[in-house]
Amino acid sequence: MKAGLIYRIASILLLLLAVGHTFGFLRADPRWGVDSLLSTMRSVRFDVQGFTRTYWDFHIGSGFIISAFLVFSAVFAWQLGGLPRETLALMRGPAWALVACFFVITILTWRYFFVTPLIVSIAITLCLFVAVWLSAKPR
Repeated sequence: MKAGLIYRIASILLLLLAVGHTFGFLRADPRWGVDSLLSTMRSVRFDVQGFTRTYWDFHIGSGFIISAFLVFSAVFAWQLGGLPRETLALMRGPAWALVACFFVITILTWRYFFVTPLIVSIAITLCLFVAVWLSAKPR
């Protein structure tokens, strides 16, 4: 299998994770019993460096920042998938950094979240790892 195809698979998985994350972090199941907490997060306002914010603002802002990072990662992986073998060899540093980043994300997902994003994170990390490893192999 070629590294380019595996990068493209990782890119699609990253887009799926971005969409799932974006729609998922905005929802709360009433069975969780967090309605009063969320109401408090939305209603209590405080000043931070000249801006009036709520904890809900921090939650929403952080969630969208993560979604933006996931979309960027998907675009980056897609671009890596389209590079010739010689160029991929020159991009090993950023490619390994992406693998390391998603390895950490996988650990954090295992520790703090649940099975669906964990499975997708594992698959992304493995795809990125295999793609970088394959791109280093001589022909």
